[in-house]
Amino acid sequence: MKVVIFAGGYGTRLSEETGTLPKPLVEIGDMPMLWHIMKIYSAHGLNDFIICCGYKGHLIKKYFLDFFHRSNDLTLDLQNNTVEVRRVATEPWKVTLADTGLETMTGGRLKRVRDYIGDETFCLTYGDGVTDLNITDTIRYHKEQGKLATVTAVQQPGRFGALDLSPDKTRIKGFREKSMSDGHLINGGYFVCEPAVIDYVIDDTTVWEEEPLKGLVADDELAVYHYPGFWQNMDTLRDKHVLQKMWDSGKAPWKVWDRPDGAQAAVNG
Repeated sequence: MKVVIFAGGYGTRLSEETGTLPKPLVEIGDMPMLWHIMKIYSAHGLNDFIICCGYKGHLIKKYFLDFFHRSNDLTLDLQNNTVEVRRVATEPWKVTLADTGLETMTGGRLKRVRDYIGDETFCLTYGDGVTDLNITDTIRYHKEQGKLATVTAVQQPGRFGALDLSPDKTRIKGFREKSMSDGHLINGGYFVCEPAVIDYVIDDTTVWEEEPLKGLVADDELAVYHYPGFWQNMDTLRDKHVLQKMWDSGKAPWKVWDRPDGAQAAVNG
């Protein structure tokens, strides 16, 4: 199963870092946020990634082109122009790096990678949020619901759009602005989708969170997976500091790949 990651935005709320880097390359614990997200999926057996690049996308491409050499010890014989890898450590990842345009909106980015996705169920997320969500369970739930898409609903105070749920809490009725005082759930950004969701995207100007999600709601094709556990995005410098503090404590909740009991294998198909 493939994992699509939106990684092309400007990251303007994190301008202290994104003036020189795309937000997915901003580091937590000396590793890019993008690496953390991919490690979460990989812990559940998902290792085929499609990265939707845009702003400073060449730096994301360079990161992965240099990944093998960066991850290993090397001996360079400058006289003979040879390189010997002394310690082989890498990831089991296949990574497609797609230039989806500088000004393309999220929905447009998804449409541009349609050919890479193919005809199978895929996961979709943003390049700025981490969680200890059981990805395997979300995939299983999505298949049980039989809808075109499933969104993970999480609780988070602040400035995020809230989800209005159906009485039985298995469908989304609509979206609205969230206030600091309410306790409603928000879009946690971890989706499981069928390729047909891309039919809801009109063109490059389409925002995934607008016409496509609202269209799926109108057609009763958007299921919701409730997750009460850890979720945190990196939208501002304060968010980065919060995540860095968690990582420095040695108990980062999203570090599911390093748990003694391990993560479950992903659902096949």
